[in-house]
Amino acid sequence: MLKGFKEFVLRGNVIDLAVAVVIGAAFTAVVNSIVENVFNPIIAAAFHAEDLVGALPIPIGDSAIQLGTVLAAVIKFLIVAVVVYFVFVLPINHLKKVAFIKKQQPTPDDAVTSPPSEAELLTEIRDLLAKQQASSSGTTPDA
Repeated sequence: MLKGFKEFVLRGNVIDLAVAVVIGAAFTAVVNSIVENVFNPIIAAAFHAEDLVGALPIPIGDSAIQLGTVLAAVIKFLIVAVVVYFVFVLPINHLKKVAFIKKQQPTPDDAVTSPPSEAELLTEIRDLLAKQQASSSGTTPDA
């Protein structure tokens, strides 16, 4: 029972997942700081508000839709998407492409020679026929 648990925990996927969660948490803190300390003040200044949380309220009865908060969440999402794409997806896709191209290129040992031309085949046939005739008649061929 403990052996199975040990194998599960030490399997690469679990460790990779744990590292991803820790990095994701740290990354979230960085993104939140950028959004709250850079983008929120800029957007709040554009709408003459202290921050996005209080900006752009749309009153509905006794409550209000906080459009500024939604806008802040969208900005966070876009920043995360841009960073993930340019830091992780693009380089990994490039590395996969390079590895695929290397895998596709034949090594010198695997290089396939082009088939002989028609003239080369006819010359080879002529030489073989001449050799056969010479061996059956006992003379050497003149090539």
